Amino acid sequence: MDLREGEQILKVYHHHPMPFVFRMVGTVLAFFPFFLLLYFAKSSFSTGGFIMTNIILFSIFALVCAYVSLVYWLDKLVITNERIIYIDWIFLTLRKESEAFLDDIEDIQTQEKGFISKFRIFDYGRFKLETAASSVCIDFIEAPNPEGIRKFVYHIKQQ
Repeated sequence: MDLREGEQILKVYHHHPMPFVFRMVGTVLAFFPFFLLLYFAKSSFSTGGFIMTNIILFSIFALVCAYVSLVYWLDKLVITNERIIYIDWIFLTLRKESEAFLDDIEDIQTQEKGFISKFRIFDYGRFKLETAASSVCIDFIEAPNPEGIRKFVYHIKQQ
């Protein structure tokens, strides 16, 4: 992401932390049966084999957690005084960058999870922005306070 001359970053939004917590709990629950199975099968292993198998399984678990964390936290929505830039990391090796100039914004849609979004800890949803030519569509899922982002963008656009 390169800023143009005279362009200033006004705000940077990352995903809301609650879906990340749910993902990490899911990762732990996915690995739990493997650790449990290894614990019950420890009599089948020698001491060195049991320790080595635990180290290998824990290393795989740590790598999966690191991967999920990096892909989740590297995504960001950057709002400048001229445009909105969305950096979406699909994988650690594949990044998609979308940008929309503030003057080209045609429609902004937000979607939240009903009554539960009234609680700040669950106030996240989808922020979708479309340009006049519909060639650029920014779809920022798990956005913190999507209605607040929409109001901020409209406020900047009016200035």
